[in-house]
Amino acid sequence: MKNMTLYKFTEQVASSSPVPGGGSIAAVCGALSVALAEMVANLTVGKKKYIEAEEEMYEIKNKAVVLRNQLLDDIERDSYAYNKVMEAYKLPKSTDEEIIVRQKAIEESSKIAATVPLQIAETSFEIFPLANSVVSRGNSNAVTDGLVAAMLARTSVLSALLNVRINLNSINDKEFVNEFKKRADILQEDTVAYEKKILELSPF
Repeated sequence: MKNMTLYKFTEQVASSSPVPGGGSIAAVCGALSVALAEMVANLTVGKKKYIEAEEEMYEIKNKAVVLRNQLLDDIERDSYAYNKVMEAYKLPKSTDEEIIVRQKAIEESSKIAATVPLQIAETSFEIFPLANSVVSRGNSNAVTDGLVAAMLARTSVLSALLNVRINLNSINDKEFVNEFKKRADILQEDTVAYEKKILELSPF
């Protein structure tokens, strides 16, 4: 999916197909977020005015490439995980044995479908330090791009967490559910706080 044109991708999202859905779009938001942070870093290096931040900006660029590629791959991963859940629900349930096989498949696929967006959320959360740096010490002419990066990072994390929570509804393993809910709650709280901290740096 990452190799689709933007037009084709949005056309696929708008179709009646359930994939790509919210988790994949969360990954897209994350990829765009980190790309903006990377752009500000690129607009900063080589400028005499920001020579003291040069090394930091190079580090941001290197980190951003890794995160961007990971999030682009996550677009496909999330759709694949959702498709596995749908396949599990379509399994036959005419006999007691089939019901057991089906329930196990739903449980296992739902765990994966919850794990992937949690990973997307955690990856996107790693963008905040990059956004904070480019807003604080990057090229001031691109400060709004850094701010948008922070806003998109928040959208990515919180959107992915919604997909975590809805998939937890299909999981009977209470220990798994409680652990993921706790991780999601902490990540959501930290995300809102981090975005607020960065937006307070806005000169506007």
